[in-house]
Amino acid sequence: MNDTVKTNLLDFDRDGLREFFSRLGENPYRADQVMKWIYHRLENDFERMTDLGKSLRAKLDEVCYVGPPNTLVEKGSTDGTHKWLLGMNGGNAIETVYIPEPTRGTLCVSSQVGCGLNCTFCSTATQGFNRNLSTAEIIGQVWVAAKYLGNVPHQQRRISNVVMMGMGEPLMNFDNVVAAMNLMRDDLGFGLASKRVTLSTSGLVPQIDKLSEVADVSLAVSLHAATDELRTTLVPLNKRYPIKQLLEACRRYVRDRPRATITFEYTLMKGINDQPEQARRLVKLMRTLPSKVNLIPFNPFPGTQYERSDPETIARFKQILNEGGVLAMVRRTRGDDIDAACGQLKGQVLDRTRRSAEFRKRVEEATHAA
Repeated sequence: MNDTVKTNLLDFDRDGLREFFSRLGENPYRADQVMKWIYHRLENDFERMTDLGKSLRAKLDEVCYVGPPNTLVEKGSTDGTHKWLLGMNGGNAIETVYIPEPTRGTLCVSSQVGCGLNCTFCSTATQGFNRNLSTAEIIGQVWVAAKYLGNVPHQQRRISNVVMMGMGEPLMNFDNVVAAMNLMRDDLGFGLASKRVTLSTSGLVPQIDKLSEVADVSLAVSLHAATDELRTTLVPLNKRYPIKQLLEACRRYVRDRPRATITFEYTLMKGINDQPEQARRLVKLMRTLPSKVNLIPFNPFPGTQYERSDPETIARFKQILNEGGVLAMVRRTRGDDIDAACGQLKGQVLDRTRRSAEFRKRVEEATHAA
């Protein structure tokens, strides 16, 4: 049977895989065995799944496969950060980044090919948008990284945290992202604690409410400004869901999670959102709910109009937040030398929005003017 008509088992969470095995006329517990092979032993060859009978292995080989994305390029940074360029169908590619630290290892995972939200300070936005990733393409990023790193759930856990902060807006690919996060947290999957799986959103209020009903994961919000006027300039989605509505959704999200904290991401750009007045306004917003603020020094990319705030300005901004009773920390920039820092992921996007062509035109015009 041609591979194009086979089913990729990475597309199923535990319930979906059990249902698939039932349709094959097999006992659902066989699905649990296969899940352990796929996610605990990182095996994608049915012939090596030795506790399955030969007839079952042959049947599986006929109708399905375990298909992680193809690695097109992999790069290591001098600081230990690692980036993979992973091939998707249709000539697209996305990027996934692993960030090792002394007490944890964090994998930054993409949810879309490109992004449709057009945040003005993000390199991914300049690529435009092509499509949502499938569940297999999302969890496959974790599989590829785990295989490379020698990750073994419950034993040698090189990947201790997964953040849905790569290319794309996760809540615009809701069902596939939730299914993939189920696999990240399932004991038969990668076995991560719920608090160690984080979804980052630019602020789709209805989907935040929907997420609170179906997934117990940590929530991060890309805020980047303390006033609607400035945030709408930086994050155009704010025009539809302004800050007040967004914070109300965040309060609803933590209402039934007594120990939960919302992480607000705030990228500091020179002369744009790094003034003391902006910090004081942010303090007032953060006092209304359990939260912490990640201050992110802007990571430049070719053609951007923004610059990184200087260290003294960043330190002063953090000081104002801390003195106002807001827990704030400055995210250490990692992976600069391989363009793996926050906001720099680009991949290869066959843009359906024509935004990438418009961005290239603006860059060329600015270059010629200079």
